[in-house]
Amino acid sequence: MTFQSLLDGAEVLSQSGNPTIGGVEYDSRRVKPGCVFVAMHGNTADGNRFIDQAIQGGAVAVVTDSPAETPREGVAWALVPHGRRALARLSANFYKRPAERIAITGITGTNGKSTTAYLVESILTAAGRKSALIGTIEYHVADQVYPAPHTTPEALELFRLLNQALGAGATEAVMEVSSHALVQERIFGVPFDVAVFTNLTRDHLDYHKTMNQYFAAKRILFEGCGTEPPRYAVINGDDEYGTKLAALSKKRSAVVLSYGWNHGDFHAEKVDINPRGTRFDMVTPREKISIFSPLIGRVNVYNILAAAAACYSRSIDSQAIARGVEALTHVPGRFERVDCGQLFTVVVDYAHTDDALKNLTALAREFVSRDGGSARVVTVFGCGGDRDRAKRPLMGDAAGRGSDFVVLTSDNPRSEDPRAIINDALVGLQKSGVKYSVEVDRRKAIQLAISQARPGDIVLLAGKGHEKVQITREGSHPFDDVAVAREALLDLGFECKQTRGAGSRA
Repeated sequence: MTFQSLLDGAEVLSQSGNPTIGGVEYDSRRVKPGCVFVAMHGNTADGNRFIDQAIQGGAVAVVTDSPAETPREGVAWALVPHGRRALARLSANFYKRPAERIAITGITGTNGKSTTAYLVESILTAAGRKSALIGTIEYHVADQVYPAPHTTPEALELFRLLNQALGAGATEAVMEVSSHALVQERIFGVPFDVAVFTNLTRDHLDYHKTMNQYFAAKRILFEGCGTEPPRYAVINGDDEYGTKLAALSKKRSAVVLSYGWNHGDFHAEKVDINPRGTRFDMVTPREKISIFSPLIGRVNVYNILAAAAACYSRSIDSQAIARGVEALTHVPGRFERVDCGQLFTVVVDYAHTDDALKNLTALAREFVSRDGGSARVVTVFGCGGDRDRAKRPLMGDAAGRGSDFVVLTSDNPRSEDPRAIINDALVGLQKSGVKYSVEVDRRKAIQLAISQARPGDIVLLAGKGHEKVQITREGSHPFDDVAVAREALLDLGFECKQTRGAGSRA
């Protein structure tokens, strides 16, 4: 492919040279002879600083968003106004526009994205359709499972994955679309057939600053980012921001499908949630469907409704929807039980916002209260470093109000002092009046909580979920809440026979 053909559709201010291009890269360390290097301003680094390094690595062309950079002798050159938009256009062209040849369902919101994505994937499989999944936990392409460095990858990796999926016979793709990716235009030029909005609660305000800006980021998925708006908008009608989004989508001529607990185009009747699973009748625009899911909890009723509405938009029949929902037995790190034969329950969950902690502890409370005994909810949680400080006391309050005993610990402190983070959360925790303990070392905190558990109790290990590392100022260290919980149970004399695979498909 020539340089000029690679630039087709991109906003170009000036351009020179037309070599044959053998690859596209934005990381100078990955450049190989014959590549074009896209130098763009990022959030923490400026790729323009590495232009000469990329040329030394064999780049025959450079695309830059910096007018201050001067063309290098013997190297094709293009100046563009938007680096990430250019990366998206070049990546799409290099991989023969795969996003236009596959039906894409995008899912955004604060909570529930991963579970909803897994449900959509399971339903598509039950309907006999091949699909790819791109999200927070991992990426699925055909029978391959890849680690997920980002919920939504950069455009180059995204188009590469979509191209690989097409090559494997996929007709569908399911994507979690983060607010960061939307603002940064990582999905520029990606046409979404269906867009799903789960909810909006406080999160990422260290980046977005206000809830209005956070909502504006989510809205981009429904407006179209360098494309027309999605054909269908599936929106949580029980969420206040969902109501605003539905009105906006209707103005943009999208077909809007709402879902909610007891009203909306998709809603639930006769809900029965017990430790073995969730049953309810799902009302749809066409019919009523009997649903059983091994997933439990009120939040998963919402996730199922969202996934069902998305698949309805993709012309999936009711039988396949029911089969797909039932087939998904678990989602890694989402209310994942650690069972070693103990007489109490240990659960690992990704809950890392105050709203998610409220939902998680409420579900746990419902279970321990079933028999009317004195069983307790014991919660281990921490707050992430280099993130929104204002949500820390809110998380402390939520954990405290929903629990009988809390162990406050570390959760990816990053560059911050873990004790300073804990002190921020402690304000809300103390306000709740709950009994608590502070243990900076997360491994010791988990061991403490499990050692304190009595028969019938439920121990919640919240915040990290599927994650396999703890990030501190010293770097990333291997850490898996599930593995640490098993170790603690083994030390207490229980037998832990099953292990969680690193790349298991749900």
